[in-house]
Order: sequence, then structure tokens, then C-alpha cells
Amino acid sequence: MEIERKYKIESPPADYESYPCHEIEQAYLCTQPVVRIRRQDDQYYLTYKSKGLLSREEYNLPLTREAYDHLLPKADGIVLTKKRYRIPLISSEEKPSLTIELDVFSGIYEGLILAEVEFSTEEDALAFTPPDWFGRDVTFTGEYQNSRLSQGIIPGR
Repeated sequence: MEIERKYKIESPPADYESYPCHEIEQAYLCTQPVVRIRRQDDQYYLTYKSKGLLSREEYNLPLTREAYDHLLPKADGIVLTKKRYRIPLISSEEKPSLTIELDVFSGIYEGLILAEVEFSTEEDALAFTPPDWFGRDVTFTGEYQNSRLSQGIIPGR
């Protein structure tokens, strides 16, 4: 189960590039339900995601590079490229520590920055108070879901 909140970021912290990051390329074989392939650095995955905004089922299966390369031309829509920075979020003693996944897009979405935070329960997700630098909460609109972006649907245009 994936439980996450998503935010559109206008001004990321000045030091975000100092945090560990992954190079990600992902494409969608289907968007309803979501069937995605992803290259993250030198690892490859096939992912299935059910419907949902705050929480949904998610299954990741490993792929070989050859399988990824075979499936990539079959993708529907735009291949998304981004750098994902992993920024630790300091939390209180009674709450487990969280990690901000800051996605800085390139290609057609150059300049788009989104932040995601994953939670262990929906209650924790709904009670979350984001850092001051987080922008608009887009969790419940669905407008910035990657599967939607892959179809060239640019929010606000």
C-alpha cells in the first residue's frame, strides 16, 4: 500500500542538490490501471498501481535492462525524466522520521518540481503539517500524478 501526500514546489530549499539523488526515467504502458516501467539509476522496475489519490495498492517487480529496453518503445505518451532528491524531514519523537522525495523534472516538464512524502497510515498522512517551503497540496486533485503528466496533460494550460 502506498500512502503519500504530494505538493507543487515553487521555491525548493537552496541546498536541495546536496542531498542524495536518483536519476529516473519512467514510462506508462497503461494509465487505467497504472502500469509503469522505470529506470532508477541502474535498476529497472515494472509497477502496477490501483486507483486512488491519497492511498492505493502498489506492486513493484524487478526488470532486467533488456526487458525495460524492450518495453520502452511500447509506452503510451511521454517518457518522464527527473532527478529525485531524498531529503530527511525532522519530526517529533513520537512520530517516525519521514523522507521528502523532491522530484525535479527535465524534458517537457523542465522547471516542474514536486515533493512527495510517504506515510505508514492514512491518519498520519492527513495529520501531516508540511514544511514552510512546500507549495500547494495537490494530493487530492490528481492533476500532478505522473501517469497524467505522461499523457501530456499540463496542469494550468
